[in-house]
Amino acid sequence: MNLTHDLELFPDLRVTQMLFKEVTNAAELRQYAVEGKISAALINPTMLVSPFQVLVAANKAVSLQKIGKMKTRSLFSEIIFNLSPTNNISEAFKRFGISDGDDSVLVVLVHTEDVSPLVSDIRARVNGQQVPAEDVPSVTDHAKIKKLYKVTPQEEKCGSLLDAVVCRMATKDVM
Repeated sequence: MNLTHDLELFPDLRVTQMLFKEVTNAAELRQYAVEGKISAALINPTMLVSPFQVLVAANKAVSLQKIGKMKTRSLFSEIIFNLSPTNNISEAFKRFGISDGDDSVLVVLVHTEDVSPLVSDIRARVNGQQVPAEDVPSVTDHAKIKKLYKVTPQEEKCGSLLDAVVCRMATKDVM
């Protein structure tokens, strides 16, 4: 159900993703995150092509945290910000953070050792059905993603949507 990856550049850290559908308390979860009661990034999975996209954002966020160059106040908000193709923080939260009416949420944890207590806490707080994190593509809104990242049909002929999205995420600081 959970998808956990070690960060290659930071071997002491892991990223765990948990996908929930049929969520009925998104407003409450969002409030918990704002108040710091949940140590996780709460992401709207309809704006994701693949869990790999989140792994790229988390890796970049940890890198920026280690060198003291984050643009947001926390590691988890930096993950959400790094998913965006623009440098507008509030726009990133509108597009990629959860909204009060959302019925699905991807929870992203960054941790060092055993994740069991964190996972148990998240499961207890989320009123919804946990499904495998690999199922993110089942809730993806391809049209919105193509529009937001400005992906052209020509681009899709020579590469995947995921390639285009990750490319824009990685280069937004240089453009």
